Amino acid sequence: MTKPLASVRQFSEKHPAFSQGALRNLIFLASDRKTSKGPTPGNGLTVALVRIGRKVLIDEIKFFEWVDQQQEGGK
Repeated sequence: MTKPLASVRQFSEKHPAFSQGALRNLIFLASDRKTSKGPTPGNGLTVALVRIGRKVLIDEIKFFEWVDQQQEGGK
């Protein structure tokens, strides 16, 4: 069974609501990171990302599950 994986460009073309810049920003903020103000938690998107070397692919099903979880968190 193959996963529906897409590059940032392919995902953005298929789902125009998500621009390439917006997707890259979400990917950048996906992991926990250290800042001058201390540790900052990531947004949790890492569950939908597949990294092969420098290549980042987005698992479409997991991405939209993550989007749904973001909506539940705001309630």
